[in-house]
Order: sequence, then C-alpha cells, then structure tokens
Amino acid sequence: MKKIVTLLLAIALMLSLVACAGGKDNGGSNAVESKDPLEVLQTVWSGFGENEKFPVAGGDMSEENSKMDEPGVFSLENKEELDSTLGLPAEAVEKVDAAASLVHMMNANTFTCGAFRVKNVDDVEDLASILKDNILKRQWMCGFPDGLVIASVDDVVLAVFGKTMNLDAFKVSLTKAYSSAKIISESPIE
Repeated sequence: MKKIVTLLLAIALMLSLVACAGGKDNGGSNAVESKDPLEVLQTVWSGFGENEKFPVAGGDMSEENSKMDEPGVFSLENKEELDSTLGLPAEAVEKVDAAASLVHMMNANTFTCGAFRVKNVDDVEDLASILKDNILKRQWMCGFPDGLVIASVDDVVLAVFGKTMNLDAFKVSLTKAYSSAKIISESPIE
C-alpha cells in the first residue's frame, strides 16, 4: 500500500512540474517583463535629485491625462500630437499599445521624454530606430536640444531629447532604477 501511495505522489509531483513548465512561452531569450510606460517615467523622474528637477508636465492635452509636476498617460488616438510632441510618427503607432510623457514646462527642447510600450518585444529595436530617425530630421524652433537618447526597459522604448545635463540625469536615474535598462543610441542634435 505504501508503494502505491508513493507512486501516486510521485506521479502527482511530476504532473505538477510539467504543468508549471508548460506555461506561456515568453519567447525564450526574448522573455521580458511587460512594463507600464507611465510607471517607468514615474520611477525615473522620482530618481532625479532635487537639484536636477525642473518644472514639468506630463500626458497629452486632454483634461483626463494632463498632469502637472509628474509624468502622464499619452493617448494613442491623436497621431499628429504623438508625432509633433514626442516624435512617434503616425505609421509607427500600430507598434505600441501604451504611451506616457514628461516634458519641461518652459521649453520642450530643454527636456522631452516619450515612453512607448511595444506590442511585440521583437519591435523594440525597430521602434527605437524609427523614433531616432524621425526626431533627428525635425526642424527645431525656440532653440536646439543638445542631444537625443533612445533607451529601453524591457518592452518600453524611451525617446528623450534636451539639454545635456537633463539627458545625463535621465540616463543615471534610468540605469539606477532598472537593471534591464539599455541605452540604445545617443546622438547630438545639430
């Protein structure tokens, strides 16, 4: 009788291990934890030192999403606003399922950051390239930003342009907050 009970327990253990291992396939080496773009920006902004912070606003122009002194959700509905404010061209909106923003209140060229969660993690590098190309080809008004940084945290792509000291504070806070953060590219804006 003990042998039968032991055998049944062993079978139950094997079945439970197989069931756990047979869960959702996250793509092997491409397995990443899905992130909320708003949470990523909130975490990065909270990591800025008090002497590094400046007046900011977040979100889009809607009453629901517009935020003062913090990041906010940016709707994917207005493709023209996504492009003009954050540099995400209309043809790339289909690649993302959520967005957030954080912008210097006095001059967007001093600091603007858009965070975009890709629908498919395999699109991170492609979206990064699209954002870089689109932002670098802009005609700038009210002064030039010093540079552009494209980064990622798992399935969130971040495009930030502005003054060097703000970009540096952003990179330090991002990489300190997220071990999976990756600086994809850094480009001067001329």
